[in-house]
Amino acid sequence: MEEAMGEPSERRDEGRVGEKRIAKVPTREEILKGTVGKVGKKKKSGIVYISRIPPHLKPMRLKQMLSVHGKIDRVYLALEHGSGSKAKNGKKQGKSYSEGWIEFVDKKVAKHVARLLNGEPMGGRKKRSKYYYDLWNLKYLPGFKWENLTEDIAYRRRVRDQKLAAEVSAARKERDFYLSKVDQAKVISEIEKRKRDIGGEDMLRSIEEKRSARVFPQKKARPDPVTDKKQTRISKGVLSLIGGSK
Repeated sequence: MEEAMGEPSERRDEGRVGEKRIAKVPTREEILKGTVGKVGKKKKSGIVYISRIPPHLKPMRLKQMLSVHGKIDRVYLALEHGSGSKAKNGKKQGKSYSEGWIEFVDKKVAKHVARLLNGEPMGGRKKRSKYYYDLWNLKYLPGFKWENLTEDIAYRRRVRDQKLAAEVSAARKERDFYLSKVDQAKVISEIEKRKRDIGGEDMLRSIEEKRSARVFPQKKARPDPVTDKKQTRISKGVLSLIGGSK
């Protein structure tokens, strides 16, 4: 009886010793968002589109202004055409942005922010704020994912690279054409120099006159039916019938 009661206890001990617990390794996104060890339904993110960016407003400043309403994951602002390039005086111009996308961690917060702030002053009620006269232009994008934005950015970059390659190719063709004309002009000048040395200035002048003379094709003149006797004339009887005279 004692041996029978002792067997299960030994088996339980053996099972505990041989058991290995595999801990789940947290992902980088869970570590950054602070959701390590939290169990529950994952919240869906929402993206808000801003159609106008005031001058000198940076992505970090925009994120700070909107973070008071909810947690923001990512912000992307599109540069204006020619922004950040060097001016004529050699100084680098400041960056300006035309539009942007803000990804909120919770899509409910994104909807609320777009509904609450759209059309409102960006600087709030503080007249001292430099964004007091600028208005929020926000719109929530239902069903839009951040992957769609990255695909669109990659497509625009490919189009820009293709345009740049086409412009470079056209510039190379113009350069090659110009160099070929320069070489051709050098050959012609060498030929004229040799002719000048052999035949003198008179021969060279006659060659240039023949080259510059323009010949226009002429049509053969038709004979005048009134003055030319060889032309057939209409009899007076026929003319009287046409004119109606008796």
